[in-house]
Amino acid sequence: MTEMPAELQTKDRKHTERGSYVPSDLNPKGYENLNQFVDDILKTYADRPAYTHFGTSLTYADLDRWSAAFAAYIQQSTSLKPGDRIAIQLPNLIQYPIAIYGALRAGLVIVNTNPLYTPGEMLYQYKDSGAKCLLIHSSMAHKAQSILAETDIESVITTQVGDFCTPAKRILLNFAVKYIKRMERAYEIPGSINFRDAIEPFLDKGYSEISATFSDTFALQYTGGTTGVVKGAVLTHANLLANILQGTERMRDVQEDWPVEVIAPLPLYHIYAFTVAQIVAAQGGHSILIPNPRDMKGFVKELKCWQPTTFIGLNTLFIGLATQPGISEVDFSRLRVTLSGGVSLSRKAETLWHKLTGKPVMDAYGLTEASPAVTTTLPTAPRVGSIGIPLNHTECRVVKPDMTPVAIGEKGELLVSGPQVMREYWNAPEQTKSAFSDDGFLKTGDIVIQEPDGYLHIIDRAKDLIIVSGFNVYPTELEDKIADYPGVKECAVVGIPDEVKGEFVRLFVVPTEAGVDTESLALWCKEQFAAYKRPQDIQIVTELPKSPVGKVLRRALR
Repeated sequence: MTEMPAELQTKDRKHTERGSYVPSDLNPKGYENLNQFVDDILKTYADRPAYTHFGTSLTYADLDRWSAAFAAYIQQSTSLKPGDRIAIQLPNLIQYPIAIYGALRAGLVIVNTNPLYTPGEMLYQYKDSGAKCLLIHSSMAHKAQSILAETDIESVITTQVGDFCTPAKRILLNFAVKYIKRMERAYEIPGSINFRDAIEPFLDKGYSEISATFSDTFALQYTGGTTGVVKGAVLTHANLLANILQGTERMRDVQEDWPVEVIAPLPLYHIYAFTVAQIVAAQGGHSILIPNPRDMKGFVKELKCWQPTTFIGLNTLFIGLATQPGISEVDFSRLRVTLSGGVSLSRKAETLWHKLTGKPVMDAYGLTEASPAVTTTLPTAPRVGSIGIPLNHTECRVVKPDMTPVAIGEKGELLVSGPQVMREYWNAPEQTKSAFSDDGFLKTGDIVIQEPDGYLHIIDRAKDLIIVSGFNVYPTELEDKIADYPGVKECAVVGIPDEVKGEFVRLFVVPTEAGVDTESLALWCKEQFAAYKRPQDIQIVTELPKSPVGKVLRRALR
């Protein structure tokens, strides 16, 4: 690739051409798109293990062959064209990287979909993205069956836990999940096909390489930002590639063996875990996927099989694992890095993990709209309580409500600019406009303080976003639905600090004269919302505190 023009480095170009550039000093190999990056790592590290689950591993060569076969299947057996969207709804299985890389090679746009979603939440995301293909785990297919007719989805591909294991293990695992654990409900989706059965005939058949540019869309990553209106952040090839290379650069001071055995329990559909997985891959690292990290007993058993060199987690996992029986038997002697993200690292979590492993925790801050990483503490010198300093080529401002800078040590909203910042929200020009300052900085909605040496500390969130175990919960989304429940006159949702989850959801309800049954309301919420969104506490109140103009004062409720 030719040297990047100097004007790409100017602020005007940087702020107005979001998602279309990668600074040349970050990109010494001259990648022109994510496809070239993926092709390079798959060939360079062909003999190394790439991903492991349930004792089955894929080398980078295996991942190369299977993802190429998926690309060939898309091109030769479906009507999908470059730019079409594919919704992927899977837990942490080795099928995930096969699907991502295969779709990338075929030029499709990834729509990562949370497996915990209810049918209504799935329907919104499928319809808004205009997805034409769905790859879904069989345990979730019954939910998709009920809403597919209302979407543009033409092709449905299903997969089971053991599909890419050896034949004997495939039969055993799939039988156990379906019939012993009863995790797969019956479904009937005409025309659907099993993932492995679909792509196996295309192994080594070849696919037609597509020509992608930096500004082409790689993924629609759904988020509510800080507005509560769920929308897709348009992340381009440049956005993801830049953030991968920024993260790789930040890890340069760590011992070279840091990615040898990376424990990866966080879901790959979450942008934090997804991007970190690519940073690991950039070094030829080995990601050990944990499909169900909530099973702490099973998690500890799996950890005993490894000598982790890196652990990716957050408060819930650090505290849960540190207090589990048998965790002291895990060999952490080779641990080089523990990375925390998705939710502010609590002092309790850091203390317990440091005591267990003898290693501090490296904290990172980001948001979906930034692919996601914006700042991190230094891997060799973490600073507890801080989210660190900006990644290379990332500019941070701390401003007052009128967008003027605050003094060092004063509180203000964090604004961000850099090559990792999204181009726009999908089909949402007004929300895109409101998300950026007049000179092109992303308004994060987070209130921070900056120290004299540049380290940042998060103080609060400007617009009441709730973060439960790393997942965003948007009060407006919940309140709009709950307000229609019989007996609810008014309602408000707030986040309450929790040392394990970061926060939990508390619901305040002003009932009508007829009253409201809180037990029935809780059961209804269970049907309507993913588990992390559900109110864990419902309180009946006579009125909600409001401002003179009638705005609910959530801070007073907290």
